[in-house]
Amino acid sequence: MLTKERLKEAFDLAVFRGATYLSEDVYEALQRAIDREDGPAKEGLRRTLQSLEISREKGLPACPDTGWPLFFIKLGNEAQIEGGVLALEELGRQAIREATLRGTLRKTMKHPITGYDPGDNVSDHTPWFDIKYVPGKDIEITYAAKGGGSEVFGGTRHQMLAFADGLDGIRQFIIDAYIASARAGAVCPPGILGVGIGGTANMAADLAKEAACLRRIGSRHPEPVFAKLEQELEDAINALGIGHMGAGGRTSVLAVHVEYSYTHIAGVAVATSTNCCVARRGTVRLTEEALEILPGANWFETR
Repeated sequence: MLTKERLKEAFDLAVFRGATYLSEDVYEALQRAIDREDGPAKEGLRRTLQSLEISREKGLPACPDTGWPLFFIKLGNEAQIEGGVLALEELGRQAIREATLRGTLRKTMKHPITGYDPGDNVSDHTPWFDIKYVPGKDIEITYAAKGGGSEVFGGTRHQMLAFADGLDGIRQFIIDAYIASARAGAVCPPGILGVGIGGTANMAADLAKEAACLRRIGSRHPEPVFAKLEQELEDAINALGIGHMGAGGRTSVLAVHVEYSYTHIAGVAVATSTNCCVARRGTVRLTEEALEILPGANWFETR
């Protein structure tokens, strides 16, 4: 039996890691970017990484914008949970509320019309929960913070393309979308670009968000056509010279991750979702024996 006490510990740890600790794959990607840059871009990236190292060491928020609170949970089909599945949302909300009140998270979530601020980042659909059922008895909890700039001010875009537009049309939209996002001045390049292709508009947007927030840098899609597309897009966007914070350089994007769903023959939904270079996420696995920190979410591992 996974008790509420142990589940709460897992949620607390995932939130703390996600808010303060730069994942190793992102750290290494930033270091590679520093190594290939020169001039102002090199110094800007170096200072960014230095700031993130301090946040990691001191347990402070990795960015002044602590973003949207998102939980991605891989729930073992045979897991025995005290309080049932509903306990996951109860404890996740409690973890967000407490992290906000102690200052690990900022009070950023407000009513979309009135501006009412509950003061704890908890309300309807906040935090967001996405649960995927998998074999086994374990639970993996990933906390990801989606930044305000990368989400609101042009960092997310979508378009419905004709099926006949093919890969050329898809590539063109994605590149144009990233240019427009960077021009908006809020996505903090070099970011991680998630792309969702196919499904309905909301399905494509969800896939893009998951690809941006949960895939590890250096991973490639297992299907060759999409692995090739990821590399082509990464090379093309970096060739634009947008660079660190849009000030120029060789690194405009740290990675491009593509996920897809089958689509209706009438057309193809394509969505982009940009994640900041901070790429805040923390993943833990809770078993009947132990609580383990994982290097990544493994969200797409069971495909």
